[in-house]
Amino acid sequence: MKIEYPVRLQVFLAKGGIGSRRSCEKLILDGRVKVNNVKVTTLGTKVNENDIVYVDDVPVEVHERTYYFALNKPRGYVCTNYDPNETAYARDLIDIEDNNVLFNVGRLDKDSQGLIFFTNDGEWANAIAHPSSETEKEYIVRTDRDIIKKDMDSAYRGEIKPYRIKSYKLMSQREVSIVLTEGKNRELRRLFEELGYSVKRLTRIRIGSVCLDDLPSGMYRKLKPSEIKSFKV
Repeated sequence: MKIEYPVRLQVFLAKGGIGSRRSCEKLILDGRVKVNNVKVTTLGTKVNENDIVYVDDVPVEVHERTYYFALNKPRGYVCTNYDPNETAYARDLIDIEDNNVLFNVGRLDKDSQGLIFFTNDGEWANAIAHPSSETEKEYIVRTDRDIIKKDMDSAYRGEIKPYRIKSYKLMSQREVSIVLTEGKNRELRRLFEELGYSVKRLTRIRIGSVCLDDLPSGMYRKLKPSEIKSFKV
């Protein structure tokens, strides 16, 4: 992964696999980034090839190789790369030597399952996760009781603030397919709670043009070049 120096600090961090540019900007503003042992909190600060960049006092290295994986995350696994209260990390299911440089694109909460991307390409991740991209994410939601169509119509019309779905399709009495373009934290679970349902199972089956298909739970695969390119950078 080539970099033309000087480069903005948040771009360097993103290319170093720290996260999306957006999340890297937050790290800078939170005072967690140093350049040559000097804390930097100004966005747009530029670094040169010989500068040493740290996040939480750990040096950041830019890896020449980029990785793009689709994982079928099982329930019970968390998408964060570190939480002292957790032991089952989704990233650990991707068995490669450079596992430590990977981070998740977007999120799936611990109780949800299905498709999630892992990469070390921060700019690509940002192109998918940023709200302006309006990347479609499709979910199958199973509830504790029969789903009333008028409830889904209300969600589609945006009447359950602040949540809104792009489209839906009833699959059975207690299952519905829902498409979102912006995924707030636990958005679907909170939406259904507002409507008086309990979500029994939530599975993401599609991100953009990439479908979960028959990828077994807990397994991963490399994304195809055409799938990678389908998300504009």
